[in-house]
Amino acid sequence: MNNFIRLDHKTCFDLDITEKVDLIERPPTEEVVTHDELIELFKSNSSPKHYIGLEISGFLHLGSLISTGFKINDFVKAGVNCTIFLADWHTLINDKLGGDWETISKVSKYYQDAFKLVCPDAQIILGSKLYEEKAEYWSELVKFTKHMSIARTMRTLTIMGRSEDDKKIDLAKLLYPAMQAVDIHSLDVDIAHAGMDQRKIHMLVREIFPKMKWKVPVAVHHKLLPGLLKPADISDSKILGKMSKSDPNSGVFIHNTDDEIKKKISKAWCEEANIENNPLLEIARTVIFHDFDEMKVERPEKFGGNVSYFEYEQLQSDFEQKKLHPGDLKQTVGNYLVKVISPIREKLNLSEEVNEAIKKSY
Repeated sequence: MNNFIRLDHKTCFDLDITEKVDLIERPPTEEVVTHDELIELFKSNSSPKHYIGLEISGFLHLGSLISTGFKINDFVKAGVNCTIFLADWHTLINDKLGGDWETISKVSKYYQDAFKLVCPDAQIILGSKLYEEKAEYWSELVKFTKHMSIARTMRTLTIMGRSEDDKKIDLAKLLYPAMQAVDIHSLDVDIAHAGMDQRKIHMLVREIFPKMKWKVPVAVHHKLLPGLLKPADISDSKILGKMSKSDPNSGVFIHNTDDEIKKKISKAWCEEANIENNPLLEIARTVIFHDFDEMKVERPEKFGGNVSYFEYEQLQSDFEQKKLHPGDLKQTVGNYLVKVISPIREKLNLSEEVNEAIKKSY
């Protein structure tokens, strides 16, 4: 992607099954359901089909484009045929971008351009295109919903960022979980990939697909990149605010300037010696160490001089032992993020029309 990113010389044809599984399970992957099924899949299919579905909403950021895109590229390196499914109809149902179809269509082009830059070997499909071309989609959707109770559907609405107790849910939103499940079947997916926030839908798929004699995919869930702000409750790892498109202070956006990136990182929550829920350590682990062999911290001799880290565990250990100051970590992370983001920002065209359309939707 740029001159700073490490190139892996082994191709997918050179990798054995263990190496392919390791690629898929490397950070930010948090869970594979199941590890043994993934091994068996590669034994029978050297190029299985992958899918990740994404709503089209606000400006792309470090989590939604970079961390997610890097994970998709791990699948590509493992020889997997990857599909990025831009869920335009789901976007409308979930009231994103004001629920305006014209705006959604314009912003979808921006998303396509962005993911083509970061994941050039992945196929990109629009939901509306799939539904136009697959006549049996809607009949299969009806058949699938026959296996879902209203109560189970309501519990699954958390995949949309909705509460099951929400009293203002319109009927269309109840179709969303079932549509997402039938998307997986319609794309003939072997590996369903998503952030941990989408886990419920994959568990629903694994429960209902066997009843319908549909192919049951392996589920791979990656950890969501945390926001830069202090978590609501640092004692509870489950309450960790993700990087949000709607909060400019919580994340690093692709269109931030180099100075804006460094300034945001300098203001990020980073408690000395605290490795729990630390957004900068997580960025280092899942973004920087994902594509750089070395993370070099430059500092004056009186503060220990320059130090290079070649493994994330070394960095975490030094930070926990107070051998690495938060200020030095911030400066280093900021510098590396500029190296990652600036080449993408320079190539990714964001028209004034799309820019204004997204801003109006917040």
